[in-house]
Amino acid sequence: MRWTSALAIYLLFWSFSVFLILPFGVRTTREAGGDPIPGQAESAPHEFSMKRTALRVTIVATLLWGLFLLNYEFGWITPDMIDFFDPMNKVVG
Repeated sequence: MRWTSALAIYLLFWSFSVFLILPFGVRTTREAGGDPIPGQAESAPHEFSMKRTALRVTIVATLLWGLFLLNYEFGWITPDMIDFFDPMNKVVG
């Protein structure tokens, strides 16, 4: 795999990991013990740390990307193994 392909795949893993990480660790203003600002959504986060979120996303994305590269190198799971729509597909393993 070329390094440009690996970088593009890492960026995809990073951008998808954002959506995995965002819901965790969020406290609303009411949960934090404060009073919401008029017009503020009940689900709005009390504080948002971009640095902490970016670090968490980078860690998760790097782990997932590492697993992807290991699978690419060693072929643990191949497309033939997950082809559920071909009834004649016989995986010998």
